[in-house]
Amino acid sequence: MSTTQQGTHSLAFRVMRLCKPSFHVEPPFRLDPADLFVGEDIFDDPLAAANLPPLLSSQLTKSMDSSDLTYGNRFLLHHPSDAMGFSGLLLLPQSFGAIYLGETFCSYISINNNSNFEVRDIIIKAEIQTERQRILLLDTSKSPVESVRAGGRYDFIVEHDVKELGAHTLVCTALYNDNDGERKYLPQFFKFVVANPLSVRTKVRTVKETTYLEACIENHTKSNLYMDQVEFEPAPHWSATVLKADELHPADNSSTGGREIFKPPILIRSGGGIHNYLYQLKLASPDSAQMKVEGTNILGKLQITWRTNLGEPGRLQTQQILGTVHLNLTNHTDRELGPFEVRLSQNSAHEEKKVMINGLQTMVLPQVEAFGSTDFHLSLIATKLGVQRITGITVSDTTEKKTYDPLPDVEIFVESD
Repeated sequence: MSTTQQGTHSLAFRVMRLCKPSFHVEPPFRLDPADLFVGEDIFDDPLAAANLPPLLSSQLTKSMDSSDLTYGNRFLLHHPSDAMGFSGLLLLPQSFGAIYLGETFCSYISINNNSNFEVRDIIIKAEIQTERQRILLLDTSKSPVESVRAGGRYDFIVEHDVKELGAHTLVCTALYNDNDGERKYLPQFFKFVVANPLSVRTKVRTVKETTYLEACIENHTKSNLYMDQVEFEPAPHWSATVLKADELHPADNSSTGGREIFKPPILIRSGGGIHNYLYQLKLASPDSAQMKVEGTNILGKLQITWRTNLGEPGRLQTQQILGTVHLNLTNHTDRELGPFEVRLSQNSAHEEKKVMINGLQTMVLPQVEAFGSTDFHLSLIATKLGVQRITGITVSDTTEKKTYDPLPDVEIFVESD
């Protein structure tokens, strides 16, 4: 994992990842003495159940005599928890281990002087290199380390919030004066790979005016994840409510009185454990305009935070979750309005249109009764893949010869079949 530029150097870097220790587990075969003499159904007999346990307990106490140097009782269950194999010890990390997206990479770095003389004026730099960027973690150029004695060392700690997947390189460099006054440059590289701790699969369904978002979170790590927070942050004009299986009605988060003071984390087990979340999404209440057209494709994003067995934190934010384009024309007056025409206006004749109407350029909508609404859909064709922006959707009242404010820009995601 570590590579160094060739050449003779007085200094050398040593790197240890700082993270929570793990439980030291000893899996010996331990047993209950009763299992050696009787079957597990012996205690179904009331007489045996009343007299046999005290007899076995007295014999076990004798065999556990501390003066017995044969350790004949080392395989006996002295306590029910012994079957778990926990020794009561914690194990420090022996390597970089698995590093996951959303964690904070923390490393203890020591630069050691392995020579028999002192080195001086040491400029130390540490940085993380990824495929897309370089992040400086430490730079002592303005205040170099004055000296490191023979056999001595200089220690420091660096931290980095892991936000990219794939190959990472921790680059440690030192520029120093050797014993003979020669200025030397030492680079050392420590490579590691960042993996994805979990996957999020979403499904969007719309029933009448309500949209439901289902999010399935799967644990890809080798340790259990305790989800502190899986919250959906809705996009503007949307409101979100989490739905729980044990509740008849959605959880009301609008008042502090209804919030839980302590919310126990949700366990998602290691190696493929999953948990499903369901959110109810609704468009925000309409304003006081006479007519309003609503359209949206971006629903929002998920904020996910978790901890591992010993409290190591992690945090991820998903990309914007996209739903279907929903267009709705609402009449906020006490009288009937319409008919209407809907069109996609052209901002500039020379501007390339990446999204165009398929078919007639104008759609005719019938009259809308007082305080009523109507849903409608535009048949569109995209000329490019990826996230595209729809602009200039306008509605006109053909009776009153009035054009309403254009619909705010709508973003859609276009992919090939």
